[in-house]
Amino acid sequence: MFNKVTHNILLALANGDFCSGEWLGEQNNISRAAIGKHIQALQKLGLDIYSVTGKGYCLSTPIDLLERDAIIESSQLSDVPIQVETVVGSTNDLIKQGLLNKTIDNKTSGTTIFSEAQTAGRGRRGKEWVSPLGASLYFSTHWSFEQGISATMGLSLVVGIAIVDALVELGVPDLGLKWPNDIYYQGRKLAGILVELEGQGSDSCDIIIGAGINVKLPINVNQKIDQPFADLEETGLDLNRNMIAGTILRYLINHLKQFEQTGFTTFVDRWHEYDCFIGHHVQLHMGQRVVDGIAGGVDAQGGIVLNIDNKKQSYFGGEISLRKI
Repeated sequence: MFNKVTHNILLALANGDFCSGEWLGEQNNISRAAIGKHIQALQKLGLDIYSVTGKGYCLSTPIDLLERDAIIESSQLSDVPIQVETVVGSTNDLIKQGLLNKTIDNKTSGTTIFSEAQTAGRGRRGKEWVSPLGASLYFSTHWSFEQGISATMGLSLVVGIAIVDALVELGVPDLGLKWPNDIYYQGRKLAGILVELEGQGSDSCDIIIGAGINVKLPINVNQKIDQPFADLEETGLDLNRNMIAGTILRYLINHLKQFEQTGFTTFVDRWHEYDCFIGHHVQLHMGQRVVDGIAGGVDAQGGIVLNIDNKKQSYFGGEISLRKI
């Protein structure tokens, strides 16, 4: 259950002050008992809300909710369609639905949807992307490629570079990239990217670029994530989520425009600056096949280069995973 009343309660609690059930009920013309159900709905979405007799409900820590105007201001992209939602299944799916029902123009690039929470967020190979409300950034951007799918080789790597470049501008240290779509902070996963393609062959295609960046994850999220992870709170920087969102979007749009003109070749050196696996002995897992080698960065098409028995070989494919050994 998430509706206008739930949203109103979220807005009332966001600054971290106590709000009594009676007051919340009066503001929304419902009973105190009904308020409790909406509080439970917010808790199920990942918010840590506690209650104190005589004082009411309070968030364990305040959250800075996303605001469209604030994102536009920090992105300096007044001409890019930006939408902010509170709860969606998946921002990637919302873009797809918009393309299908024509509410998003598939000839125009840049439409971006942010959401406070996702109930069906996913990463590569269908893995769940844990998406608690207000704890991270979840967004998807649409891009149209007139040159077709062949022109998108290396795209997910460019998205990773854009996110890292944005975070570096904001002062985040110790960042790295893991081929093909993960951003690391001090050796742990900070963000992930999911690029989905709609279209075939040489025809124009629609690209949906999804990303999730951990900002301030709740303590109980440990039980749901199956790998070492990090969030931006660990950096000690006081970063507003709207500023993070706008800065990342600005770099993403600018990098995509450059990629559209030059392809991945002009980004190769930039990738190598951030590649945190280069020079390490790694394994590539491609279904049942496993390849051992020394990571040698990427080639001009965005494929990972492995040095195997003193011979360099490039590998591509959405089912490849990379593991340092």
